[in-house]
Amino acid sequence: MRLGVLDVGSNTVHLLAVDAHRGARPLPAHSHKAELRLAELLDADGAIGPEGVDRLVATVADALQAAEDKGCEDVLPFATSAVREASNADQVLGRVKSETGVDLEVLTGEEEARLTFLAARRWFGWSSGKLLVLDIGGGSLEIAYGMDEEPDAAVSLPLGAGRLTAGRLPGDPPDPIDVKALRRHVRAEIARTVGEFSRFGTPDHVVATSKTFKQLARLGGAARSAEGLYVQRELSRASLEEWVPKLAGMNALQRAALPGVSEGRSSQLLAGALVAEGAMDVFGVDTLEICPWALREGIILRRLDQLPTT
Repeated sequence: MRLGVLDVGSNTVHLLAVDAHRGARPLPAHSHKAELRLAELLDADGAIGPEGVDRLVATVADALQAAEDKGCEDVLPFATSAVREASNADQVLGRVKSETGVDLEVLTGEEEARLTFLAARRWFGWSSGKLLVLDIGGGSLEIAYGMDEEPDAAVSLPLGAGRLTAGRLPGDPPDPIDVKALRRHVRAEIARTVGEFSRFGTPDHVVATSKTFKQLARLGGAARSAEGLYVQRELSRASLEEWVPKLAGMNALQRAALPGVSEGRSSQLLAGALVAEGAMDVFGVDTLEICPWALREGIILRRLDQLPTT
């Protein structure tokens, strides 16, 4: 069957159409995305403003049409932290449903972490042992750890690259004082969670998902996305320690000229790098591997697991 996954994230609204059936890996068939940066559109009261809601409704309608055009039998729609934490979330969800017919499932942060962990576990398999999975989104950082398909520990922290950029790095390039303050804030927030994971022992394999980690790995010399999913890509803490001060001294336009960095994400890259560096440092990770699968694949896998076996 052809399934569509409609991901209303903090940065983008992304429809991924895949050909899938129970017991087989999902094969991407079509991708349709639009950058909304909802995490940066919240007003002083934490609400998504009228313009943001208008754009969201229109974008969801476009994605739904794309799903129909590509022959999707079913669409799995979900929203993450930007909608989840908006003070007017109920009104936003109601308007999306009334104008498009799409009933968005709002995932909790822990659900995000657990579904992303499922995707990473399926990608790397049982031989990878105890997994520690990190995922930096626009609104939050998810961390999960475990030996099975359900993690033993999973947390979500308000450390998304878009959120931190909008709230704590106003300059372009940012003021060094703001960068230093954000670095302290990130590490303190992550350090509060370490005890939840350390009691399970040292992970056998540390992996990361998300566009932020992929771009940082590319800066460190990892293969381009054009070289395919199956090329191993790694990110080292030493590389981050080299790149963070460089990124801090650049404006968004200069960052966009770097290999693998998109113009739409360039303004958020420094905040994302500070979160990645902080997580690797606090957890004592020297090198991690980039996982091509993430939350959307986790949603698909969960849906396939629920299909009847006949």
